[in-house]
Amino acid sequence: MLKDSDKIFGDQLHEECGVFGVYGVEDAAGIVYYGLHALQHRGQEACGIVSVGDSGRLDVVKGEGLVTEVFNHSNLTSLTGRTAIGHVRYSTTGGGGMMNVQPFMFRHFTGDFALAHNGNLVNSRELTHYLEARGSLFHSSSDSEILAHLIKKESNDTARIFAIIDALNMLEGAFAFLIMTKNRIYACRDKYGLRPLSIGRLNGGYVVSSETCALDIVGAEFVRDIEPGEIVTIDDHGIRSRDYSMYKRRCMCAMEYIYFSRPDSDIEGCNVHAFRKQSGRLLYEEHPVEADVVIGVPDSSLSAAIGFSEASGIPYEMGLIKNKYSGRTFIQPSQVMREKGVRMKLSAVRSLVKDKSVVLIDDSIVRGTTSLRIVRLLKEAGAREVHVRIASPQIKHPCFYGVDMSTYDELLCANRTKEEARLAIEADSLEFLSQEALLAASRRNELCMACFDGHYVTDLYHSADRSKNNDNC
Repeated sequence: MLKDSDKIFGDQLHEECGVFGVYGVEDAAGIVYYGLHALQHRGQEACGIVSVGDSGRLDVVKGEGLVTEVFNHSNLTSLTGRTAIGHVRYSTTGGGGMMNVQPFMFRHFTGDFALAHNGNLVNSRELTHYLEARGSLFHSSSDSEILAHLIKKESNDTARIFAIIDALNMLEGAFAFLIMTKNRIYACRDKYGLRPLSIGRLNGGYVVSSETCALDIVGAEFVRDIEPGEIVTIDDHGIRSRDYSMYKRRCMCAMEYIYFSRPDSDIEGCNVHAFRKQSGRLLYEEHPVEADVVIGVPDSSLSAAIGFSEASGIPYEMGLIKNKYSGRTFIQPSQVMREKGVRMKLSAVRSLVKDKSVVLIDDSIVRGTTSLRIVRLLKEAGAREVHVRIASPQIKHPCFYGVDMSTYDELLCANRTKEEARLAIEADSLEFLSQEALLAASRRNELCMACFDGHYVTDLYHSADRSKNNDNC
């Protein structure tokens, strides 16, 4: 069974952040604001915007909180110019605090620049030691700052683009970077393609975003995805592309499709809603069940629940309601208040589940705390049976690429059989989507599924050692 302390905290996955940039468009900072609002699901702890003013000076506004909490009319109007980049953050590596809020700004004799990062570097410790031994002083505990120091080290006798390329080739891990100078924006993805990044056109200029949904929100026309191992330069000459690495793979993180991305986003040609719906259909084919009603856990599991319902013929109902205004429970001052806050987030529709056999569809199980809470919630509302179906394989291994599950101890399925996991969440049955079905739903040949099978696409350096204990959660 799960410990009482485990039941207090949420079971939702958090991705480290989202990035959004605008080049060559009036009121660039205002457009970035709306882009970040569309990417808010990727990070709710902090956000920031850096713009290039008419004088060429870089100005910044950033703070802890949601986009609507940090920005207002006054501070947004202080960010002038036609070029800006922004960032929303959920802390994994480095922790929270203002010192880690991005974008970061750096002064350098070759020209000031700003940087925003989505992902996680697995060789951060080695690179930090390398840089500190050569005189670098770090102002944050975020691994994102490493790239800036590498660029500055390489820029002494080298053009900025080549300094960036040299720096990128020293990084190992998952990343999508935006680097902004007074004259241009550089956009780049890791050579494995673990994190998404897309380009759009808007009013004669360009937009870069972690997800295509933000392009739609600001009215930009999708142009293309940035390729793995590619750096794109955006300036008055348009778009220019270079491959900074000859080693390339298309190993998009499977959780981008399963959980992180909005359903109205397209990831490398595959719509997220369509993927999740097909996952639900395949989940029924692999693990059918007789029941009265299908219910999805809001919000990321609803598409899979619809697919399961369509394939099975079992009616789909909104049996769980999410309170979007329940607040961020991690900031509540006491354990009792945190528990009450967690229970406020979801409620069961008693009239739809009472005396019913329920199929509960969820996108994933990480720690199991949310699953246990929802199963109990449905049974307290009168559900006769609760059959849990998960639209992804069992998460058995930590993630080191920017997802906040870094130790084996915190994973429900890491050291339990499927039957033991079922008992832990008090479900009447429990089944998971296979890896083969997951690939089929994405219509891809390859995804990063390291959290399911332990086959990591990069070397892990020191990360694997930290995963053995729970001190670094």
